[in-house]
Amino acid sequence: MGGLFDLTAKKQEIKNLENELNREGIWNDPQKMSKLNSKLSSLKKSINKYNELETNITSSLDLLNLLTDNDQEEVNELENNLKILTNDIIQIETESMFNGKYDDNDCYLEIHPGAGGTEATDWASMLLRMYQMFCDKNNYTYEELDYQKGEEAGIKSVTLKISGEHAYGYFKGEQGVHRLVRISPFDSNARRHTSFAAVSVIPEIEQTSTVEIKPEDIRVDVYRSSGKGGQGVNTTDSAVRITHLPTGIVVTCQNERSQIKNKETAMKVLTGKLERLLEESNEKDIDKLKNHVNIEFGSQIRNYTLEPYKLVKDVRSGYENANADAVLNGDILEFMKEYLRIKR
Repeated sequence: MGGLFDLTAKKQEIKNLENELNREGIWNDPQKMSKLNSKLSSLKKSINKYNELETNITSSLDLLNLLTDNDQEEVNELENNLKILTNDIIQIETESMFNGKYDDNDCYLEIHPGAGGTEATDWASMLLRMYQMFCDKNNYTYEELDYQKGEEAGIKSVTLKISGEHAYGYFKGEQGVHRLVRISPFDSNARRHTSFAAVSVIPEIEQTSTVEIKPEDIRVDVYRSSGKGGQGVNTTDSAVRITHLPTGIVVTCQNERSQIKNKETAMKVLTGKLERLLEESNEKDIDKLKNHVNIEFGSQIRNYTLEPYKLVKDVRSGYENANADAVLNGDILEFMKEYLRIKR
């Protein structure tokens, strides 16, 4: 059947990965070894799921053929098997949606508030918390690479590196403008306000031959990390800002105390953005990658309404959840899956 169910191809890929992991000298590159092990584990898990599903279907069909009108115990067992099969099929359906080139990769997620001062920076911090809570609940790890605190509240910008199974595959649907409607906690007259924030998501990509970043095409600035205050603030100029002059793309990293490590990470983020520029060649997609999307009315992908009623609705898929508090506490998996379904 190909794709997810091409077991022959998957088994061959497992064999190739195992050979690579047994190669002499692989232990000298722990980062690469970790990625290979992660990919190997994912492939074996996928094959096991398929085999379990096949076994359950066969046993259920055998039970169905033996079923009699008076055997309630077997009817109950068959109904229970049907529930298990339904869940297994839903899982495999979700797996089949990850067919993009970088869907298995880790990713970088950036949040930028729109116009609106404190309202917008506070909304950006709420989105950051939502994604962090989603990661905590769904076995993803995240690392803050860059954090710019808002003047009064919230954040000016933040960049997370998110790691885990199909990280980019799940998070890529979060890219776009997110709109919040609520009674402002910063308005003494308790009026309703609308706030916007933009989310940008790119896959982690090692520098390849398809993306050539020439030294003369970038400007590297170093500065002192701002952090969140306290002991987290660096006392040396270790933070790095890289500007890609031909496209105007700017990336920053300040989570490490080493300037060299921050530059390496920033170059990975830049590589990911430039790789996508090669793939998404039309002007609209390029503008998205450069974070020049208008963060305003009519441009949002998802609406979060807290007043006069509570509802979160995705503009693209139409999926909605009236439990807005749960969504803001990280319950966004179904929004991600619905986006994948409409894209497929």
